[in-house]
Amino acid sequence: MGKTQRRITVPAMMSYQDPPQRKLFYMGINLDKRIRKNHPLRKIRELIDFDFIYKEVEGKYGYNGNESVPPPVILKLMLLLVLYNVRSERELMDTLGERLDWLWFLDFDLDTEIPNHSVLSKARKRWGEEAFRGFYERVVWQCTETSSAQVVESGLVDGSKIFVDSSLIEADASNNSVVDTKSLKRYLKESYKELEKRLEEEREDEKGDNDDEGGGVNSRYISTTDPDAAIVRTSGKAKLRYQTHRAVDSAYEVITATEVTPGDVNEAHMMLGLVNSHQQNTESSVETIVADSKYGTISNYLGCYDRGIRAHIPDLKGAQGNSGLRGDIFSDEMFIYDNDTDTYTCPSGKKLMPKSLHMSRQSMDYGALRSDCRVCDLRPQCTRNKAGRTVKRHLRQDELDYMRALARTTTSKKDIKTRQHLMERSFARAKRYGYDRARWRGLWRVRIQEYLTAAIQNIEILLKHGTDPRIAVAVRRVREELNGRLKSLFKSSNQYLLGFFQLLRSGFERDLLLRTI
Repeated sequence: MGKTQRRITVPAMMSYQDPPQRKLFYMGINLDKRIRKNHPLRKIRELIDFDFIYKEVEGKYGYNGNESVPPPVILKLMLLLVLYNVRSERELMDTLGERLDWLWFLDFDLDTEIPNHSVLSKARKRWGEEAFRGFYERVVWQCTETSSAQVVESGLVDGSKIFVDSSLIEADASNNSVVDTKSLKRYLKESYKELEKRLEEEREDEKGDNDDEGGGVNSRYISTTDPDAAIVRTSGKAKLRYQTHRAVDSAYEVITATEVTPGDVNEAHMMLGLVNSHQQNTESSVETIVADSKYGTISNYLGCYDRGIRAHIPDLKGAQGNSGLRGDIFSDEMFIYDNDTDTYTCPSGKKLMPKSLHMSRQSMDYGALRSDCRVCDLRPQCTRNKAGRTVKRHLRQDELDYMRALARTTTSKKDIKTRQHLMERSFARAKRYGYDRARWRGLWRVRIQEYLTAAIQNIEILLKHGTDPRIAVAVRRVREELNGRLKSLFKSSNQYLLGFFQLLRSGFERDLLLRTI
């Protein structure tokens, strides 16, 4: 047996760093080699075309004077501001020289002069919100159609089913800036005198557009710092807020439509507008819309019915506890309507006849005889009106009943449950970009912030799914297989073929795609 040899470890000698000696010249420095291959900005640069902004804003510049910062650089700087949630433009420019990846993304060199932070605010004012809306819509279209890095169909937007919801944004203004427009104390503030001059015309325009939203606290109180923001009370605290409204596609949660309004706007009024924006941005027809009970209004139900859209939306009336017993009073649903005689039958068996027509609210009132109600044993549970019980019926009640019944189906309840988590995810992901706090003041500036935030979220989805060639190949193979099967089954009817394909696409295609991958 040999002896076991022990390894003797000699401690390393400590070294000392030499004093730095700066080189006069650096040869062969290439920023592209300093940026890792999987850097997110490298992927964004490969996927997104920023040069389109030249044509979008060419009419905003003159032909004389000093040359501006190139528009693509400004757009990229705005993207970096939101993507990395930098607190201000000044901090962005102060940090820019320290970030090699930002310099490379902007096509800057180490000795490129950093622009002044004011170029961003000037560009926003010069361009307006339309330029940033165009950038957002181009990203949505890219998710819908093709990836610039690989000319293949991405298939990230289905288009047939969307989820809708809204969230509040805290305005960049203090409650101390709020003044009472009906109090003489407001004239003690110099800022209000100038504010009053330019608000007169704006308030008249807003009053004409939002006749049903002009009342309340916001018709009297206004912020001198941010007049567009509205006072909204949540969790017992009243703050100046805006509200963002989103439509999210069901396939990969791409934000296909977004809008920002003052915080006191009723979100139910924005739903059909989001449908229009979704269809315009994706060039697809909405077949199903999913939302919570706040959107379950008569106008939304009938609007969806007229467009042939299935509304998986709980009835607002039912959510407020008006079905069955309304407190201790019978609700209208407990009265049976007879279409042949155009009358209602009350729980005690008495008839309610047409009484008065209201064209403004598109409804007919049906009333019982006073003599019948006076002797009825169920009167305490039916009405406290001395003239007797009255039931209101909408002129399109049959269509309303159909839409409300559709919202109570098993499929609808499943979609409503899915909507809660899906929309919460969309807004939760936006919080990392600071969407819940307005960066700037004014409605059009907050809209710019939302367009950038939504575009970045869609770019993330595009980076995660749109650059994987397996998805594109699988989507194309699935659709070719579906087309082949359907054509062999329904050669005689091209119209029926198209409708049947759209019906299968949202469910069967996605399931087959997942199995293929």
